[in-house]
Amino acid sequence: MDACLPGWLMAGQGAGMEKALAAQLLSFNGLFAVRKPKGPTSAAVLNQLKDMLLAEAGLPKPSRRKRSHMLKIGHGGILDSTASGVLVVGIGKGTKMLSGMLAGSKKYTAVGELGKATDTFDSSGKVTEEKPYDQITKEDLENVLQKFTGNIMQVPPLYSALKKGGQRLSTLVKKGELVEAKPARPVVVYNLTLKNFKPPLFTLDVECGGGFYVRSLVNDIGRELSSCATVHELTRTKQGPFTLEEHALSEDKWTIGEISQSLERCMLLLQAEPSRKKLKTELSEEHAVSCEDK
Repeated sequence: MDACLPGWLMAGQGAGMEKALAAQLLSFNGLFAVRKPKGPTSAAVLNQLKDMLLAEAGLPKPSRRKRSHMLKIGHGGILDSTASGVLVVGIGKGTKMLSGMLAGSKKYTAVGELGKATDTFDSSGKVTEEKPYDQITKEDLENVLQKFTGNIMQVPPLYSALKKGGQRLSTLVKKGELVEAKPARPVVVYNLTLKNFKPPLFTLDVECGGGFYVRSLVNDIGRELSSCATVHELTRTKQGPFTLEEHALSEDKWTIGEISQSLERCMLLLQAEPSRKKLKTELSEEHAVSCEDK
């Protein structure tokens, strides 16, 4: 294991405990889940996690000039900065297992707001339209949900990580460039349930496959009701076998010891899935982007 450690740590200049923690950290391989809070981007959460682990192990932070680092870490599907919930993390060789998370099923709890549309399809955006919603009943909404269950076609939002010419659509839009929406594409909704209806707010439980946008769903529901709607709050409650309540580590547990235990539990969880297909060993950038979750 010492072959993986930097020379200054091998030379005994670091504390013995730090050397042991560094060796343990660099031996990690697998998947675990963390709890992403509302506010930061998924990339920012991952960077914070990485910095905390490196600091605990007494290892240097990666240089901005170098893309590679001794600690390999990645996430299995973007959560928007305004969203919270399960963020699956791959560490070491586990980063090569993330494609299975991207393509797998996910569950969300979404709070939509009737009568308002925004350019981002969520509360972070600029209001682009307002329409009456008083005429919409709970039965109307429940009937509409049936149209968005099963194999459907969905147009992704412009504010997304999907790319055009190597740049994210959201980046191009923010620059003021004229961007056309991507064409509708097939997605799958396994289950869609109305949990609460207190106009203008309504709460949905959504179980879907990869490449699905809850923001687009809520926007489309509003238009189907001859009104408009946007996402007020969004929480990913499950990704693959990892649930928010049982498996996602909160920030106070982003330690080498806690993650070691979580890796053992989560890898056993993956192996126990009866329908689990062999995990792919390569994750293409195109597939990673197409399976963004918001």
